[in-house]
Amino acid sequence: MDLTLTEEQALIQETARRFLDANAGVRIGGASVAGEEPGCSPGLWPELVELGWPGLAVPEAYGGVGRGFLESCLLFEELGAALVPSPLLVTIACAAMPILRFGTAAQRSLWLGRIAAGRTAAYVRAAPRAHWGADGSTVTATLRGHGFVLNGTAGFVPFGGTADGLVVAADTGAGLTVFLVGPGRPAGIAAESLPVIGPNPYHRVCFDHVEVPHEAALGPVHGGRDVVRVIEAFGTAATCAEMVGGARRVLDRTVEYAGRRRQFGRPIGSFQAVHQHCADMATDTLGARLIAYEAIWRLAADPAGDGTALTVSAAKSWVSEAYQRVCARGHQVHGAIGFTAEHDLHRYSRHALSASLAFGDADVHTGRVADALGLPR
Repeated sequence: MDLTLTEEQALIQETARRFLDANAGVRIGGASVAGEEPGCSPGLWPELVELGWPGLAVPEAYGGVGRGFLESCLLFEELGAALVPSPLLVTIACAAMPILRFGTAAQRSLWLGRIAAGRTAAYVRAAPRAHWGADGSTVTATLRGHGFVLNGTAGFVPFGGTADGLVVAADTGAGLTVFLVGPGRPAGIAAESLPVIGPNPYHRVCFDHVEVPHEAALGPVHGGRDVVRVIEAFGTAATCAEMVGGARRVLDRTVEYAGRRRQFGRPIGSFQAVHQHCADMATDTLGARLIAYEAIWRLAADPAGDGTALTVSAAKSWVSEAYQRVCARGHQVHGAIGFTAEHDLHRYSRHALSASLAFGDADVHTGRVADALGLPR
C-alpha cells in the first residue's frame, strides 16, 4: 500500500488549502465566535459548488468530476484545518457513496446529479439511547399500501434542518431499512436547532406520519443493516480525515508560536518542555494521518473487504484521542492566551471533542476492534 499522493491528488489538496486560507481560514487572534450560529456560510457554499467539490466523487455520467472517496477526503482534511462548517462531508460520505454502492439506476440518476449540482443531504440514525454502538433505530417505518410511513424523533442530526434530502435508517419491525427521503421535504418533517460546541449545526428531526414510496428504500427492505454499516463506515473515515486536518493546523500554529514567543530572552521553543510537547503533537498528528488514510484507502477499494471495518474503527479510536491530545498540548504551549475567546485554539479543542463523538466515540470503536479480534464480551 502506497499512501503517497499522486500529482493530481496533491494538486487537489493544495488548491483546496489555498482557497480556504484565502476565503475561510481560521485566523488566530480573530473575533470571538460566542453567539454565532454554526453552519456553512451562504456565500461560501456556492463557491464550493462552483469549484466542483460536491461532485468530486460523483461519476461523470451523473454530472460529477469522476474521482473518488480518497480525493474527497483530502477536501475534508482541509475543511477541518480551516474549521469550515460545511455539509460536504455528510453529503458525500453518507449519501453519495452509499447510493453509488446500493442505489438503483433511478436513485443514482436522481440523487447523484443533484448532489453534484450542490444539493445537500443529511444522515438520520436514531440509535436507541442515542448511542452509536446500539442496534436498531427509534425512527419506525410501517408498511402501508405501496409505501411506508415514518414516525419518530432523531436527535443530533448534522445539517438536519437545512439539508435538501435525508438518508434515514428506520426500524420496520423486521429489521432496519434505509430510505432516501426527498429530494425536497415531504409533509410531516420538523427540525429543531440544538446547542452544540462544534462548528457544524445539529438538529432534532421529527417524523410525523411521513409517507415515502417503496422505491425510496436504499438497498433491501428489512435488510438494511449492511447498508447502515457502510454509510457509517464512510462517515467515520471522512470524519477522521477532518480531524487530521484540525490536528495538523494546531500543530503548525503551535510550532510557529513557540518559535516567535520569547521568555527570559529566548524563544519558548528552545525550552525542553516545549520541545517535548511539540514532538508529541507531531507524533500524534503523523500517526493519525497514517491510520486515517489507510482506513480511507481500504474503504474506497472495498467497503466490505476483510479488515476494512477493523481498520476504520481502529482509525476512529486513535484519531479521536490523538486530536484531543494535540489540542491539549497546544494549550500547554500557548498558555492562558489559548483559552481566551479572542484566540481560536479553543475552537479546535471544541471541534476535537465534537468530532470525536460523531459516528461513535473512541470507546465505541475500541469495542468494535475487540469484537473483530474475536474477544469474548
